[in-house]
Amino acid sequence: MMKPVLRAALALLLMFAFAVVPAAEDAQAIVQSTTEQVLDRVQADKAALQDDPGKMYNLVSELIFPHFDFDIMSQWVLGDSWNTASAEQRAAFVEQFRKLLVRTYATALLEFSGQEITYPPLEQKGGANTAMVKQVISQPGSSVIPIVYRLHNKSGPWKVFDVSVDGVSLVKTYRASFGSMIKDGGIDSLIASLDSKNQQYGN
Repeated sequence: MMKPVLRAALALLLMFAFAVVPAAEDAQAIVQSTTEQVLDRVQADKAALQDDPGKMYNLVSELIFPHFDFDIMSQWVLGDSWNTASAEQRAAFVEQFRKLLVRTYATALLEFSGQEITYPPLEQKGGANTAMVKQVISQPGSSVIPIVYRLHNKSGPWKVFDVSVDGVSLVKTYRASFGSMIKDGGIDSLIASLDSKNQQYGN
């Protein structure tokens, strides 16, 4: 069975790659159509992508991540530390956090092997600027994985700001992990640690 972070990463990768439009119903339609297109691309080039991690990183960076709100995600992950961080520290964290997710999501996406994907009815909470898109991944011989994507369109197009897998928020998970690291060594230590890991894996 996939590790929780990899499952969450896979969930994220199954949703956004192309232009989005404001209506909440369109957000769900795009999740569905993009899932098929992204997985088709990966399955068609899987051997080459497995042999060259850089190609997989590029796929994630170019097709998926332009539709994520990394500033909002980073603010939530850092919590109070975001408020006390300098502009340079914020920019450095956002960049290293993005690279971490590129690597994690690339690994998770390559683990996909034909699981069934279904879509419960769309939910829209908190007003017209937010939407919750549900997705269920069924694995043969295993329990289903319920996914909830949280999106907003406050700046125009729909963008992801969090995802929950089995009720566990990806943003909250990283917030707890990074919070401990900041408590022990400060935000500069966290950024340096992320940078070291990212360089180790070539992204």
